Amino acid sequence: MKKIVNIEDLPGVGDAIAEKLKAAGYDTIEIIAVSLPAELSEVAGIGEGTSIKIINAAREALEMGFETGDKILERRKEIEKITTGSKALDDLLGGGVETQAITECYGKYGSGKTQIGFELCVNVQLPKEKGGLNAGAVFIDTESTFRPDRIEQIAKARGLDSNQALKNIHAAKAWNSEHQAMLLKKAEDMIKAGGIKLIVVDSLTSAFRNDYSGRGELAERQQKLNRHMHHLQKLADVYNVAVYVTNQVMDRPDVLFGDPTVAIGGNILAHQSTYRIYLRRSKEDRRIAKLVDSPNLPDNECVFKVGPEGIGDVED
Repeated sequence: MKKIVNIEDLPGVGDAIAEKLKAAGYDTIEIIAVSLPAELSEVAGIGEGTSIKIINAAREALEMGFETGDKILERRKEIEKITTGSKALDDLLGGGVETQAITECYGKYGSGKTQIGFELCVNVQLPKEKGGLNAGAVFIDTESTFRPDRIEQIAKARGLDSNQALKNIHAAKAWNSEHQAMLLKKAEDMIKAGGIKLIVVDSLTSAFRNDYSGRGELAERQQKLNRHMHHLQKLADVYNVAVYVTNQVMDRPDVLFGDPTVAIGGNILAHQSTYRIYLRRSKEDRRIAKLVDSPNLPDNECVFKVGPEGIGDVED
């Protein structure tokens, strides 16, 4: 049996189909193996049955079946972490924002969600011994929040060349949810080229809320949001990058006691986010972060500050 190394080696993939797949970004066996049949059918103009055969062949070549826990543990050793700038917040996350995962922060305006995103865009550029990954970042902006002058401020505080720090951050404004999905595909091409280890989406749900506002459109909105989250997780897994997303909130009028604040996106977002943090303001420059959900860490909370120099710890 012929060894499958490139996508051209997959059964059913001739030169013409391979060219279409590559043009659409499906240029590796790994990407094809984690794709849906409908995706390949659409971009390559082939039947779904053929798509299934191609995907199955890619999965068999990569041995994408069951594996023992010790092998999974060995693969998880490839995970890297980016410091948030606050030791307390890093400890809450088990050492920082990690690759191969989606870290979601939700909270009301002014709670620090975007500021953490800015901080991560700078800190990912730090050397590994200082909590960085020696890499750049992609920032998808859906709320017109990206501020290069704030990046400069944080970069100088971290001892980086502010001009070079800005050059290492690739920002784009998403005008609607379709554009947001398209930008994520462009980000994938940049990640493939190398040098990018962080994706920031601020905010994840804003464009989807705007495009699908009525109750009758809720199902379609959730379906597309689910697809978007799966794409983010696929990038995190395949390319070992960190994904940080912010999320909007709303107040539930039926909650009479306790905090009525709930995150937008419902169970779709709750299930797809690896780490979920609820942020809220405290007095002065202090913020409270509560770890709401994690597959391996206990529920806990911490206090950090947002100052002129970025994210930091509260002095005793």
